[in-house]
Order: sequence, then C-alpha cells, then structure tokens
Amino acid sequence: MKKYIIILLCGLLFLPSFGSMFVYASFKLNQQEIAKTICVQRKQIFNSCNGRCELQKSLKKYSDNEKQMQDSLKEKAELVYICISSYVNFTVIPSLQSQQKAFAFLNSKPNGVSSLTFRPPVVIS
Repeated sequence: MKKYIIILLCGLLFLPSFGSMFVYASFKLNQQEIAKTICVQRKQIFNSCNGRCELQKSLKKYSDNEKQMQDSLKEKAELVYICISSYVNFTVIPSLQSQQKAFAFLNSKPNGVSSLTFRPPVVIS
C-alpha cells in the first residue's frame, strides 16, 4: 500500500513538468478536428498548418501560465522564508565526569619502587 502511495505522490510531484506533453498529446488526439474547425488557415485549399498554429498558441498560453505560477510560488517562498525567523535559546548542560580517574598526577617525588611491578628482562643463553 505504501508503494502505491509513494508512486502516486511522485506522479503528482512531476505532473507540472509534463504539462506541455499533455497539451501536445491532446492536440495530437484532436488534430483533425482542430484543423477543420479552429485553424486560421482552414479555408485554404492546400493547408499546410493542420492546426499547428493552435498548438503553438496553446503551448505559449501554458508556458505563460507556468511562468506566472512559478513567480507566485517564488514570492510565497520568500514570504515564508522571511516570516519564519525564530529565536532559539540554547542552555548549557553540565558534562558528566567519570568517578574514577584513568591516571594520577605526580605532585611529589616517588618514595620507592615496587618490586612487584618492576621486572628486569630475562636473558636466555
């Protein structure tokens, strides 16, 4: 089910980029009808237009519409960007210190040497 929802949302996301393709597809489906009824050159005997003038008008209209939508979205995005300016208050959290120390500082001279930890190297002959 999630897969279908993801595919649907991706399709909706890419729908505006396929707008000119939809205009062209609808033109191709109705090209003969457009050439007979709407085309400016429909009354000419050797009509080479075949309704392409209407296709150009539709594509220009779509691109102008798309430009206006992008401009309005840009303005809205700038407005949202300007309006969302909040102040974040950071607080200092004291760090946790370990209870046992990994090493010791020598503040005075050592008193002696422990024979348990000192072992000279053994020579094997």
